[in-house]
Amino acid sequence: MSAAANPQLALRPMLPDEAPLLAEIFRASIMELTGDDYTEEQQEAWAAAADNEAMFVKRLSDGVTIVATLDGAPVGFASLEGNEKIGLFYVHPAAAGRGAGAMLAEALEKLAAGRGAEALSVDASETAYDFFAKRGYVAQQRNSVQCGNEWLSNTTMKKALRGQETLQ
Repeated sequence: MSAAANPQLALRPMLPDEAPLLAEIFRASIMELTGDDYTEEQQEAWAAAADNEAMFVKRLSDGVTIVATLDGAPVGFASLEGNEKIGLFYVHPAAAGRGAGAMLAEALEKLAAGRGAEALSVDASETAYDFFAKRGYVAQQRNSVQCGNEWLSNTTMKKALRGQETLQ
């Protein structure tokens, strides 16, 4: 079989010059995947977080950011803030449902556990809630976050990384 018939997913660290490309993935993910859960105004306010390139680069650089690639091209990214929180977590709509998100989540879980974290948390959007719930994350609290002039809801979720204890 050829590589084109079997596209390969892989992970790697973020490269210093790819913030503009990751910003495009960020915007596309928000605008194309969250329409069932957020209004167009909420989506636009959320996506605008990537408009200030310096601030976006800082968010990517403040933690450990890993990139999912499909046949070598970036299709998603996720960041670990400190050792216990998923910060940014976005997959391009063209790659949604193809395993990139699962690879990113597994990598962050292993990285956090390797750094001594007993649990990993995420502020999951309404759209991402089921994805994280299926991975064993348990809802802790509901949140309202202001983006520009809009308010967006999300849920803080947590997953135990060691032992079989549940988080409630």
